[in-house]
Amino acid sequence: MSMIVSVLAFIIVMSLVVLVHEFGHFLAARKAGVPVYEFSVGFPFSPRIATLYRHKETEFTLRLLPLGGFVSFSADGDEDAHKLFGASRLSRASIMVGGPLFNVVFAFLVFIPAFLGKEGGSLLQAIQSSAHALWMVVAGTFSMLGHLFAGQGGMESFSGPIGIAVMAGQAASAGLQDLLFFTGVLSLSLGIMNLMPFPGLDGGQLMLLLIEAMRNRPLGARAYQVINFTGIMLFIGLSIVITWHDILRLVS
Repeated sequence: MSMIVSVLAFIIVMSLVVLVHEFGHFLAARKAGVPVYEFSVGFPFSPRIATLYRHKETEFTLRLLPLGGFVSFSADGDEDAHKLFGASRLSRASIMVGGPLFNVVFAFLVFIPAFLGKEGGSLLQAIQSSAHALWMVVAGTFSMLGHLFAGQGGMESFSGPIGIAVMAGQAASAGLQDLLFFTGVLSLSLGIMNLMPFPGLDGGQLMLLLIEAMRNRPLGARAYQVINFTGIMLFIGLSIVITWHDILRLVS
């Protein structure tokens, strides 16, 4: 039963925070006048099983694997229809920042009822506790990353899908307030990690925009594809290593 709770809690919480992240990209794109052709709930590379809704040029779809989500700026994979690269650098930067920003705001909002229910204080006290928790998680995440890059920490500091599923199950079993707090921490962590200047992440896209500004000319869609694909492959490899450490922690 505990395994079922962990898996369900992981799918629900992870899907929710990714959905919030992608919704931030979606709204920022709409604000910048960049068309979004698909807003999908589910793992990007899994088959589409349903079109839930259509609004203007955007299809809201559901994928087979109920984990994650994405927004697509291309119509039917046609790179000629890729409008994102036609937008200004400032607009593209706002679209990249939109996802992590929504994760931060969502985390703060989720922390409030978590503290309100757990501490039993006033709304103002819950807001203050939420702001403090927000700062502590951000500071802790950057400190952990700093130690890792300085060679003072190992991969055991990170958790992959298995580790996150275990923590989600523990939070769900502890009660609603703990699950809300865990959801906020996960959302905040997702937002911060996506701002890292790593190819394929939002921070990597911002770094490429900075390079474009310094060169005073665009890199081109093909260069973005190669860089992002390389980043995704490296990220998958890193995820495998982290997952392996999760398994070692469980068996030990």
